[in-house]
Amino acid sequence: MHDVTATVDITREVCPMTYVRTKLKLESLADGAVLEVLLKGDEPLKNVPRNAREEGHEVLALEARPDGSHRLLLRKRGR
Repeated sequence: MHDVTATVDITREVCPMTYVRTKLKLESLADGAVLEVLLKGDEPLKNVPRNAREEGHEVLALEARPDGSHRLLLRKRGR
């Protein structure tokens, strides 16, 4: 289990704001921090983990939740 440092809920956001909000939250965290991202919809489910990987962050987990949303855990990359 990973210790979550912060959470961002983007379930009501649409692309491209889904990753913009995620990126802003990641920028506010220390290197190695774990961000929990709550997301919903096909586009965010595909784009947010992909964009995070492209920026060098680690995708730790992606889990479906009973309400149809997903829980994504990201570890912020170290410099």
